[in-house]
Amino acid sequence: MQGFPPESERMEAWLDDNVDFAHSYFVRKASREMVNAWFAERVHSIQPSREGSKALPEPLSSLPPSGPTEAPSPSPAPSTPTRKISASEFDRPLRPIVVKDAEGSLTFLSDTERVQMPPPTSQKLSSGEGPDEAGGRGGDRCARLLELVRDVSSHLDLTALCHRIFLHTHELIAADRYSLFLVCEDSSNKKFLVSRLFDVAEGSTLEEASNSGIRLEWNKGIVGHVAATGQPLNIKNAYEDPRFNAEVDQITGYKTQSILCMPIKNHRDEVVGVAQAINKRCGENSTFTEQDEKDFSSYLAFSGIVLHNAQLYETSQLENRRNQVLLDLASLIFEEQQSLEVLLRKIAATILSFMQAQECTVFIADGETSNAFSSVFHMEYEELAGSMEFPNRDGDVSKINYMYAQYVKNTMEPLNIPDVTKDQRFPWTSENPDSGNYHVKSLLCTPIRNGKKDKVIGVCQLVNKMDEATGEIKAFNRNDMQFLEAFAIFCGLGIQNTQMYETVERAMAKQEVTLEVLSYHASAAEEEARALQVTAAATIPSAQSLRLQEFSFSDFDLSDAETTQATIRMFVDLKLVQNFQMKYKNLCQWILSVKKNYRKNVAYHNWRHAFNTSQCMFAILRSGGLQNNLNDLEILALMIATLSHDLDHRGVNNSFIKRSDHPLAQLYCHSIMEHHHFDQCLMILNSPGSQILSGLSLDEYKTTLKMIEKAILATDLAVYMKRRAEFFELTKNSQFVWEIDCHRDLLRSMLMTACDISAITKPWPVQKRIAELVATEFFEQGDKERRELNIEPIDLMNREKRDKIPSMQVSFIDAICTQLYETLASMSDSCSPLLEGCRKNRQNWKLLAEQGDEPGLLNGGL
Repeated sequence: MQGFPPESERMEAWLDDNVDFAHSYFVRKASREMVNAWFAERVHSIQPSREGSKALPEPLSSLPPSGPTEAPSPSPAPSTPTRKISASEFDRPLRPIVVKDAEGSLTFLSDTERVQMPPPTSQKLSSGEGPDEAGGRGGDRCARLLELVRDVSSHLDLTALCHRIFLHTHELIAADRYSLFLVCEDSSNKKFLVSRLFDVAEGSTLEEASNSGIRLEWNKGIVGHVAATGQPLNIKNAYEDPRFNAEVDQITGYKTQSILCMPIKNHRDEVVGVAQAINKRCGENSTFTEQDEKDFSSYLAFSGIVLHNAQLYETSQLENRRNQVLLDLASLIFEEQQSLEVLLRKIAATILSFMQAQECTVFIADGETSNAFSSVFHMEYEELAGSMEFPNRDGDVSKINYMYAQYVKNTMEPLNIPDVTKDQRFPWTSENPDSGNYHVKSLLCTPIRNGKKDKVIGVCQLVNKMDEATGEIKAFNRNDMQFLEAFAIFCGLGIQNTQMYETVERAMAKQEVTLEVLSYHASAAEEEARALQVTAAATIPSAQSLRLQEFSFSDFDLSDAETTQATIRMFVDLKLVQNFQMKYKNLCQWILSVKKNYRKNVAYHNWRHAFNTSQCMFAILRSGGLQNNLNDLEILALMIATLSHDLDHRGVNNSFIKRSDHPLAQLYCHSIMEHHHFDQCLMILNSPGSQILSGLSLDEYKTTLKMIEKAILATDLAVYMKRRAEFFELTKNSQFVWEIDCHRDLLRSMLMTACDISAITKPWPVQKRIAELVATEFFEQGDKERRELNIEPIDLMNREKRDKIPSMQVSFIDAICTQLYETLASMSDSCSPLLEGCRKNRQNWKLLAEQGDEPGLLNGGL
């Protein structure tokens, strides 16, 4: 008693002499904190009394040790993946994975949660004796109670703990049936009760007692009422209480008479569970006494703290598992850094499997356009069990509503819509149900940020969360949002790293191609350019003498020098030299450089083909009557594009480039060679001495380059097949308007194809000779496919199928050529010779096909 006044010693001596009063005062006045302090100081030093030990029921001593004394299960090896689990296991209030820091950025680090302790509350602790009971008997009861509490204090496993509480409760109050319910919350903080023990009797084993999981609504029934109010209920006759539900009795045939229902509270005086005892085994009318109520309450006061600790331990384990899952998923993402498509598939498959959603769509933001996405990857839950081959999602992606993803991208905040049909925040929710929104019920959308977290590089969108038990669609909860936000951080790092890797790969591939080109090509020699300039200044044959304005023109009688002179003549007659202040020296240097950059070892796609394509464009402009409908910049772009449209052609098509894993295939996703042709065109135009566009203003220069690029890309027959229907429809319905830019662009593309395949319109002897050149080139590619790729070439490339050449020519004319030339002829009668030549050649090829001749010829238009 050091530190207390002298009166305290006399008071303590008086309390020692009046044990009954001291005990009564302690029961009435002691706070929970006082009890906890007393327990903390003495529980480990108190030895169980003999009487208390003998009073323990046999099942208690026969239980196997549990809690922390049990040997921990071996943890999986680091290389062993965590077992597959679902987000539904975490459907409870867990600490957030990510939080916002002072600057508003998401972070995994958070301040330590500070728990505000409630003010001390009065808690009565009964020793289990009445006013007339002797102090010795009260001490025995108290010692036995503390022994029971100490037995459960070290338990952290909830299932084993609840079973121990049941055994101890049976020893204290001796009822016939017991139930124990724990308070649970879902991710939306809605409370409910779940049974850990239900209607168990004496002798029930741990396994038998734990086979329950009944869910009760909050504040409903006797148990729900006790949980909601925090007040105990001692019911003498259950059937007279309106809150009693007799359905269990009717099912089991058991008769419930009396009920003692007690709240279980933690150290903050919050209800964490409810314990219920049914039908007192002995006593008057099988009812529970006031002493039973006191003993039950005293024991549960300590059990509540132990239960709360066990729940905290279970929650911490769950959070640890959740974080481990997140790390495993992050590891899975960072395993793939080479292909964005493979990475997106892993992201979608992982999220679908874990979140139990029907669909997952990952949108990749376009770095150059603020309101667009450069690519979209869509995956559905049913595809998880399919093959790892990438599905063709073109048809499905067109039905995806991009508005939610665009909204999230702009706001940089997640979006969770429990029911899309009832959400009125977005105007598109009330659109036509056939618009692709009809199947969407619930939706969760979150931004994917870059490493600095200051920019949205993508959006992850989940549709329709499925209930694992029923398969019904339900809303995404707060835990889903938390997990997806955390996972999106790793996704952002993975996507950014992969994009950087692909950028480096493209740069390296481009460098390799550039070095290859530069090693093969070089600009034309100044002496050669000067000689051509001198010749041009002296005399250049007229277009009439060279027959450049005729659709039946053939270059076979011209030398290479004459083709370059003829090219100058076309530029001069179209007034391109005068209108754009071209220097003759630069024009000669450019023409010779273009000629030099066509490979001489390619049978057909060489300088002669480019020159013939350019001559056909010249004839269409001059003789076809289209020069007056196009402006000077358009004419300039078309002439440059026709001469450059096959620069550095290797004698193989795009399909071969892809299948052979050529570096060019890594640079472009479509129209591979056409993009390469334009790059070469741009390189020559920017080379010193070949800058024929130097007289243009900056705006004219940009416009011309854009038209050249579109014109060269239009020579890809795949592009032509996609766009021609629109052109044919416009002209057929007389809806083509010269003043509309997109119509003019469409016409320029069609003119490029018409000139590129114009060999099919030439006189029959010329057509046959050109077809031989095409056949030679195609058969060489077929031989390469057999030799290098070990595949059987298609009939077009197979020299063993020479007998099918005439019939394939007829098919080519019907599928590609005829309708194009018919449309051009309808726009200008002066272009009719193209159509007439095409039809005549079709008749000749058809005749050869019927005769079964094998001329070894292939179509001259590819």
